[in-house]
Amino acid sequence: MNDVITLRFLAAPTDVSEDGVTVQAGRVLEWIDKAGYACAVGYSGGYCVTAYVGNVHFTRPIENGDLIEVTARIVHTGRSSMQVVVTVDAADVRERVFRPAMDCILVFVAMDENRRAKTVQQWVPLDAEGAQLAQGAADRVAVRAEIRDAMRAQEYTDAGTAPREKFRFLASPSDVNWGGNAHGGIVMRWIDEVARACAMGWSGKDAVAVYSGGIHFMNPIHIGDIVELEARLIHTGPHSMHIAVHVRARDPRETQWRDTTQCMTIFVTRDESGRASEVRQLVPVNEEDKRLDAHAVDLICRRAELAPLGFVTARVY
Repeated sequence: MNDVITLRFLAAPTDVSEDGVTVQAGRVLEWIDKAGYACAVGYSGGYCVTAYVGNVHFTRPIENGDLIEVTARIVHTGRSSMQVVVTVDAADVRERVFRPAMDCILVFVAMDENRRAKTVQQWVPLDAEGAQLAQGAADRVAVRAEIRDAMRAQEYTDAGTAPREKFRFLASPSDVNWGGNAHGGIVMRWIDEVARACAMGWSGKDAVAVYSGGIHFMNPIHIGDIVELEARLIHTGPHSMHIAVHVRARDPRETQWRDTTQCMTIFVTRDESGRASEVRQLVPVNEEDKRLDAHAVDLICRRAELAPLGFVTARVY
């Protein structure tokens, strides 16, 4: 039974953003979902679905041509769920010094042939590092549920005055996963794109993602569905833009929308030295604006209480 997997490849020109140099965050999110999925399938021995992605920290940019290592490892199991820590390391191909570029935690649910949750074997750590990661993952279960409930309790209406961006399109066959639905990595790339458009519209500058959290997958997106994503800026810090994204989908032959995914993502703009620059401040106008601003601050406080999981740093090969 496999509980760890590492993918290694070169960042390609098709992965980079408009600057032609750095890899877009949405592409990195696709990588982590693929590695996490492969790890979960290898451990459970069958089809899995992405249920949650959280604590996505982008610690340094990845450049076109970098050698990439994406490592996924099981760190905790429930009855049918698997928590998978994924790290992305990047290196200049000539130097081979791998440095952390991103880390996060994903939750997958194992499914049987009838697409119902099935039991997985309990995972037991074999060393001190595994035990540390397992404890950190276990400590996050209750907090993650609280954050999920806090996010779902918020109401987003047309009364809000904050800037927003909306995308709408058909889910195409190229987006399909092994279960016939749009895979989680594609959905996360869409989320990054609509949130980035919102951040750039507000700042008037190129914007990059530095954090994504609370990416909850509630319902699948079927190939051929109409997909709608809405990003709304709800809070600004001195250098950050906090953007809530909601995804919903429906069969074109029907009128009923179903909520599929929600998350909170944080963007910054950078100055010439690469540091986060100051952003124009969002001023809440009405009660909905104030409530959502307070919600963003509450999420910041909740996540600040979590101890870091702890990862291996620079390595040379």
